[in-house]
Formats: sequence, C-alpha cells, structure tokens
Amino acid sequence: MFSVALREDAELRPLEVWHAEEFAAHMDKAREHIRPWVGPTFVTEDVDKARDLLRRYAERRAADSGGLFGIWWRGELVGGVLLVGFDADWGNCEVGCWLEPGAEGNGLITAASRTLLDWVFHTRGLHRVEWVCRADNERSAAVAKRLGMTMEGQRREAWPYQGKRYDKQIWAILAPEWKAQSST
Repeated sequence: MFSVALREDAELRPLEVWHAEEFAAHMDKAREHIRPWVGPTFVTEDVDKARDLLRRYAERRAADSGGLFGIWWRGELVGGVLLVGFDADWGNCEVGCWLEPGAEGNGLITAASRTLLDWVFHTRGLHRVEWVCRADNERSAAVAKRLGMTMEGQRREAWPYQGKRYDKQIWAILAPEWKAQSST
C-alpha cells in the first residue's frame, strides 16, 4: 500500500475495504458535522455500511471512475478527499472532501486536495477539475479559492437537506491554470 506525506504529522492513503472498522469509528466522530455537506449515502451508520461504501469506491477506482483517500493525522483517520466522478476520456473530474471537526483549521484538506490535484493533472493528464459545495459552506469554498479555482456558477436550490433546498456553487480549475500556479 502507498501513502503520501502531506507533512511530518499527516499522510494521504487510499481508503480500502479493510479499513471498514476504522472508517466506521471515524464516522462516529464526523457524522453529524459532515452530514449537511455530503451526500446521504456517504454518512455511514455502522461497520457494514462503511464496508459497503468502501467497496463502492474500490469498484469505482478499479473502473477508473472515482476514488477515496483518507487523511491520517497523528496516526488517526480524520477525514479525506475523494474523486466523486472521474472521466479520463473527457479529461474531467470532480473532487470532494470531508473532515472531523477536531481536525479543522490545520490545513489538512488543502494539503490533501493539492496532492490529489497534482496527481489528476500531472499523472493522469486531466484537463478540468470541479469542486461542488453548498453555497453556505464557507470552509469548503475557502479551500476551492486556496486551490486557485474560479467559481463558475451557482445551481439554485439544487441540494435538498432536511426539508429545505440549498444552492450549490461550482468551482473549477483547468490544467494550464494549475500548472501555472504550481510553477511559481
């Protein structure tokens, strides 16, 4: 198995099916905090559902259509980044993230996202990466800005949550933009 150092006390690794128990324990800490911001099937309630989610993403990775990567900080799984969708033929993908509240404010999501975008653009040769978040998710939008993304638009009332509908922002960055900022 591989891991990528994000810094001295943090690393990024693929989340595998065999991480189900660790992922379920992590979700117990993160669940209520991330629930408003992520899809309902992502917020698993037990080890079996965690295993199912990890299996779905393993199948997506095998099909070259997605992937799930955990952030281990000080030896503990605290969040991650994911390829929500990945289309090598079209050169496009969507990335996302989640993090336990106790790990916020440490630059982990930005570092992990940079690592993922480097891989997407430099190794896989994709042309466009999208970042989609609820319009009221200021922390997520701030990461998109730090990554050099441009907000391209807003989908009105596109995210239903607890009987209310929320707008979603679409952020994106293109390969030439990423490479230009990476070289400075």
